[in-house]
Amino acid sequence: MTQDTSGKSPDPIPGWKEMLSRRRALLLVVAIVLLVIALAGGATYWAMAIAFLAIAAAAAFIPSAPAIGGAEPVGVADTQRDAHIIAFADALGDPCLLLNRRGIIVHRNPASAREFPGARLGDPVAFSFRTPAVLTAIDAAMQTDVPQTVELHLTVPNEIWYKVVISPLRTNGPGSDPSLMIVTLQNLTEQKRVEAMRSDFIANASHELRTPLTSLIGFIDTLLGPASKDQAARERFLGIMRAQAQRMSKLIDDLLSLSRIEMRQHVLPRGTVDLGLLLQEVSEGLESLSQDAGVEVNVVVPEEKATVTGERDELYEVFENLLENAISYGGDGGKVDIALAPATGRPGYDYLVTVTDYGQGVEAQHVPRLTERFYRADSEAKKKKGTGLGLAIVKHIVQRHRGILTIRSQKGEGTRVEVLLPR
Repeated sequence: MTQDTSGKSPDPIPGWKEMLSRRRALLLVVAIVLLVIALAGGATYWAMAIAFLAIAAAAAFIPSAPAIGGAEPVGVADTQRDAHIIAFADALGDPCLLLNRRGIIVHRNPASAREFPGARLGDPVAFSFRTPAVLTAIDAAMQTDVPQTVELHLTVPNEIWYKVVISPLRTNGPGSDPSLMIVTLQNLTEQKRVEAMRSDFIANASHELRTPLTSLIGFIDTLLGPASKDQAARERFLGIMRAQAQRMSKLIDDLLSLSRIEMRQHVLPRGTVDLGLLLQEVSEGLESLSQDAGVEVNVVVPEEKATVTGERDELYEVFENLLENAISYGGDGGKVDIALAPATGRPGYDYLVTVTDYGQGVEAQHVPRLTERFYRADSEAKKKKGTGLGLAIVKHIVQRHRGILTIRSQKGEGTRVEVLLPR
């Protein structure tokens, strides 16, 4: 048994002074409102005085706001406990939310504020996470007091995967009822993209490399057999074999490039690029190709700088692919136009780049599928030396730069590709 030796009598109700001080502002407002009503003749002064005393008595006995996890008035122990919980949550590198037993967000750490700005304090968690699997797991954790794990897949603006763990937190020690739910979200996007890259690469490489490898084996068998002493046939076959080997090398390079871009698609670029200067460099780099094809390339850019946030090498690859496609597939029109202009009338975007050819164009039913891997619109396109991955690479790079890629084409009317980019 302990005895208080401080010389002060203990408060009969711990924290009653703090409780009353928190209600002073409310009582002052109530008094002013009642006085105004009385002065306006809405009631007698005695009636207003009795009403004020009743409100003051009720306020004095209403429990104060609970701590973030408890149901009791805030005391010294609760304040220290809550400060430790908040400090621990804020120290986590992954997003972390603290929920009370009603599913209300009572705290979010800096990581969750950055990645989930819509998860506001005081809102039900259902306002921020509308995925049924996540909400079901939270309800199950609250009902059973057993930790739950579920996967969250977000598709807008980019595909992101999270491992969501909901764990009850017993702030009053083992055996007590959980007063909080801790929701932590571990980003699995890199892991998922690596797995997808591995499986896609194996599937695509095995499919696309089969044809040139079959050709190489056939030519090698011919050179070892019937054409072993035929000098002319040997030279012709070796030339074809070299072309097939180059095609395989280009295919592997494009597959690796596409895989790298897909892995980083959710990471926003940080550099700066002058679009006008970049388009001029792309045109100059493909000058020999356009001259060999007999195609005139016209570049129209504004005099002032058009700077955007982006990775220079990736944006160069975008417009190089688009211009090369226009020359290769639409070069029979005799010219290709590249234009850079402000994106007027397109909220959220600042610049519009268009690449227009005047060739045979593509039938309307093929246009939506042009950005698919290895898709070829017609037999003429299949005869070209491309890998069929160029527009797929372009699409993913543009998406990473928060832009929009649009392809417009009609048979016999040429093709127009538009790229919208924000500043």
